[in-house]
Amino acid sequence: MKHKLSRFAIPYVVWMALFVVAPILLVVVYAFSSANGGFTLANFARMRTYTVVFTRSFKLAIIATAVCLLIGYPVSYMMSREGERFQRVAMVLIMLPMWMNFLLRTYSWMSILENNGLLNQFFQHIGLISLYNQIAARFAADPAAYVPITHFQMIGTPGAVVLGMVYNYLPFMILPIYSVIIKLDASLIEAARDLGASTVQVFRRVILPLSLPGVLSGITMVFVPSVSTFAISKMLGGGTEMLLGDLIEQQFLGGAYNPQLGAAISLVMMVIVVVCMVVMNRFGEGEEQAVML
Repeated sequence: MKHKLSRFAIPYVVWMALFVVAPILLVVVYAFSSANGGFTLANFARMRTYTVVFTRSFKLAIIATAVCLLIGYPVSYMMSREGERFQRVAMVLIMLPMWMNFLLRTYSWMSILENNGLLNQFFQHIGLISLYNQIAARFAADPAAYVPITHFQMIGTPGAVVLGMVYNYLPFMILPIYSVIIKLDASLIEAARDLGASTVQVFRRVILPLSLPGVLSGITMVFVPSVSTFAISKMLGGGTEMLLGDLIEQQFLGGAYNPQLGAAISLVMMVIVVVCMVVMNRFGEGEEQAVML
């Protein structure tokens, strides 16, 4: 039986070698190569000029992950407390946007957030922009020189980028947490209540520690694509909020063609992401051991 299983595993090993291992090796080779093909570390030295891009990418990714966690955990918990019919409907509603193309979902937010988009038209219709102009003119240093605005600037801002990340990646936070909470043994919660624990204590001492694996999985599944995205930042950021994904794309496909530098940035980003994942897994193992004790 083992011999047959090893034969069945050969196609998967070949697939992994061709489409996972080989691309990573190519990235490593390019990262340590010069334009002439020689060994060099200059590609990593040049990355210091893009410190702002690194900082912005990780800052926005952390904010988006935190927002997804603040929204996703309560939603997952409330879903797990409802009946099976409600859970099925809620799951369909959560997954429904995922059935649409990623770019189409992002384009829809462009039409909502742009200067003459749906939100600004709604604000104009209810008089919110006029009210803002009145208040701003009243408190301006020179009311006569105040220039009224015609719209709220939402597109091309960091907030729009974070909104796009949260909208596209929120299901990746909800599903892992929900799948863990729904499998919790109800007898543990009943035992905690029989021992006199309050609702807050039951959540803090039982539910939250036991659901931590789902939380860590959700954080990983949201943070990794957020820190490496380029379509969201380009479409909702208006090209003003360059992230690591945009920078890498620019080195491979843009006018500043430099695949060696792009590979070096990709390699450093992969190492950082792997380190973050290892740290979170170690943290999760420590919490699980603490709960067992």
